[in-house]
Amino acid sequence: MSAVDEVSVAGGVRGVEPGPPTVMTGRLRLVLVVLLVAQFMLAVDFSILNVALPVIGKGLGFSLANLQWIATSFALCAAGFTLFFGRVADLFGRRRLFLAGLALLGISSLVGGLATSPELLLIARVAQGLATAAVTPAGLSLLTTAFPEGPLRDRALGLNGALMSAGFTTGAILGGVLTDLLSWRWSFFINVPVALAVLIIAPSVIKESKPETRPKLDIPGAITVTAGLLALVFGMTQAGEHGWTSPTALISLALGVLLLILFYVVEKHSSSPLVPVSVLKRRTVAWGNIAGLIAFVTETSLVFLMTLYLQEVLGYSALSAGLSFGVLGIGTIIGGSLAAKVIGRIGTKSTLITGGLLQAVATAALFGLGDDRSWMWLLLAGTFLGGIGNMLVIVGFMVTATSGLPDSEQGMATGLATMTQQIGITMGTPIMSAIATGHIAGRTTSGAVLDGVGLAVLINAAIVLAGTLLTALFLRSDRRRA
Repeated sequence: MSAVDEVSVAGGVRGVEPGPPTVMTGRLRLVLVVLLVAQFMLAVDFSILNVALPVIGKGLGFSLANLQWIATSFALCAAGFTLFFGRVADLFGRRRLFLAGLALLGISSLVGGLATSPELLLIARVAQGLATAAVTPAGLSLLTTAFPEGPLRDRALGLNGALMSAGFTTGAILGGVLTDLLSWRWSFFINVPVALAVLIIAPSVIKESKPETRPKLDIPGAITVTAGLLALVFGMTQAGEHGWTSPTALISLALGVLLLILFYVVEKHSSSPLVPVSVLKRRTVAWGNIAGLIAFVTETSLVFLMTLYLQEVLGYSALSAGLSFGVLGIGTIIGGSLAAKVIGRIGTKSTLITGGLLQAVATAALFGLGDDRSWMWLLLAGTFLGGIGNMLVIVGFMVTATSGLPDSEQGMATGLATMTQQIGITMGTPIMSAIATGHIAGRTTSGAVLDGVGLAVLINAAIVLAGTLLTALFLRSDRRRA
């Protein structure tokens, strides 16, 4: 080939396979903003009601035993139906499902804010959970198909991960502020104008994305995986509420595991599987999702442990405790903003390892927390650095788990990743709560609480380190560089 044949033509090189684009156009920026706003709002919903639960219970007449269902009903649907809706998005149109889910979220939030009885509020929370299960994988698959694999997708996923983690933290802070200054009802109402704005703008900005030929929906697979996830999540919430020896928790967890095994068997013999077994066997999908599961289990449960420490040991109010997590939120934003550059420089596997080690060290340092407020500097420093490390892992997990798959399977891949995220958020707190409260064993002194929190922190750090070692051993290195 002559030198003339190597001349750049229309931004590429004749005779040479062009690499993925690295410059984000104005239209792609607008698409990114619309999708990120929706994902941020969904992340806020996971935690915005946590602080307000006692107030809601008194206002609507929830018994103390039934108060947990305000959170559990949402978590069950958000985690249980995610994989199903991720595949539905592939088959019937991602934009269509994204918009339908947003409309349901806006309506259910309005109903929840206006609720005058426990029954109506729980119906609204179930609808919010279903909306989240539809919008999250649809939005993520729209993002991964709009941005080609490479630096642009890494950057988009980095911003998405940062805003989702920041949204979880923001929800805890915003819920306390709205409840104290206005009413718990505004924790619902705040979704309505945001959902409406996205519904107005999105149709003219986001293109429809779906396969040319519509395959059959795997009904047996959808039933077994959804039922299995519902049983698993319900068992986890019951374990957190009544302990890991609770018969209801153990039966639900066992049933969930059996149904998920049955789902795997169904998929092996299905002509049009919900999740092809070949995809589940991909190292990037399998180990990427394992890394993501550990990241969400550990960091969200660490927020619970630090909340327990701040309120029960140091005596801070719920609002003050929530505000202190703003430092963690800043760390996650920084981590998400840096993640794409780090991945471009050292690759996704090295990014997962680097982030995991940083999170493990920062978490282990929190074992040194003492019983007076002079130790706040360690908590702030540890959560800040841990937030950066955790976000490097989360973005690395999203890039790994969605790479190397065709656009026709992106809804399924992002559905798997979203399911991993939501199960991690759901199961982390019951596990760490059981460890901490089991060690406290009925003692109510601040010293006993500090001991329980310290043990749980060490186990949390050990889980992060174990996940990092598994990634180092079993995930193949990628050669992609910026």
